[in-house]
Amino acid sequence: MQQRLKCTALILPAALAVVAACDDGGSRWAGTITDSAGVTIVANPAEGIWTEADRWTLEEDLRIGVQEGDPDHQFGEIGAITIDSHGRIFVLDVQSQQIKIYTADGIYQQTLGSRGDGPGEMQWTLSVLIGPGDTLLVPDRRLQRMNRFAPDGSFINSTNYSREDGVSLSFRTNSSGVVAEQVRPLVVGRRVPDDPEDAIVLWAPDGTRVDTLASFPSGGYIDMSGPRSTEFHLYSPEPCWDLTETGGLLFGVNDAYRFEISSSGGRLERVVTKAHEPRPVTERDIGIVRTHLEEGWRNDGAPPDLVLRLLKTWHFNDFFPAFQALYEGPAGTVWVQKVKPPSEMTKEETAALNFPNEWVARKWDVFDSDGRFLGQVAMPTRFTPRVFRGDRIYGVWRDELDVSYVVRLHVVGDVGVPAAP
Repeated sequence: MQQRLKCTALILPAALAVVAACDDGGSRWAGTITDSAGVTIVANPAEGIWTEADRWTLEEDLRIGVQEGDPDHQFGEIGAITIDSHGRIFVLDVQSQQIKIYTADGIYQQTLGSRGDGPGEMQWTLSVLIGPGDTLLVPDRRLQRMNRFAPDGSFINSTNYSREDGVSLSFRTNSSGVVAEQVRPLVVGRRVPDDPEDAIVLWAPDGTRVDTLASFPSGGYIDMSGPRSTEFHLYSPEPCWDLTETGGLLFGVNDAYRFEISSSGGRLERVVTKAHEPRPVTERDIGIVRTHLEEGWRNDGAPPDLVLRLLKTWHFNDFFPAFQALYEGPAGTVWVQKVKPPSEMTKEETAALNFPNEWVARKWDVFDSDGRFLGQVAMPTRFTPRVFRGDRIYGVWRDELDVSYVVRLHVVGDVGVPAAP
């Protein structure tokens, strides 16, 4: 089942153009759709199909959280959000290592877990996942185990896994309960293996790793090869991915505006590109980022000599990535998160920046299920999406005091799918 993905652009043989332009009720699409050995190649221009009348918009229809008051609606730091088949909302608070559960209408139901190493307790959990039958899977990186909870919140068991299998970078799941994890090779004795490769592995319902869905060269953002400290290379190429609702894989490396869509069996079905002009990282961009880093460390109480040492561990790529994230959205659409240079941000955007976690633009490119570029949708300021389900987007919104809330957005437009529960 394993599929090997290449990070560089495919060198494609001559292919038969089947669509050069089409009219879909909006602007005339000027891209091309070709076929290469059974793989559909979609090349998009910079302009999309949507007119102002067609363009999708986002409306907030639920907010969970308070600055002060009911502790059941307060969050220290929201680390992850997931949704079960009934629309219930599971929210991980990283500070307390607890999971709060709410109905689809935002009514508090119960809290799972606590900080510790006993049954059902957690030490360092960053993800919560819904598996088959609404079983809750909660990986603990420090204790190296996968905790499992029944739909009613009762603890089932824990399954141990080894850190030697790799460093967990991220998890994804879909509404069918398929759970996948991106794993990077573990650095042993500060020695990085030659040509390191990440893998996307699948998890079984019993909380064990069972199969490799794909493998590909590791990204360059984190460098653990130094003799003393980890170094960071901001804006360096990184793999981005998501699971599709059919159990396939959405994948791209962000040094080029290109992503692939594969079937659940690992067969490459579609390659989508979009016209993109690389943007150089300027000295002004670097200065803004360094200022944000320095201010953050000082606010956390770091002494000046430590701040200087930390700054030396941060480096910058010559160009900005083509994008930052990929998600499958309503009706098989693909949502691509854009990148905005810090030097082009307004004072309001700069003030709202939660760096380095949120250094991207509010605007997302949206492609239809055939891979044609539709246009852009703007997310709210201070909002970071976590989960796309049906025509709803669940994420974290921070107010001016940096208090976190769970916010659900409704995709308004001719989405073509039923509303989420």
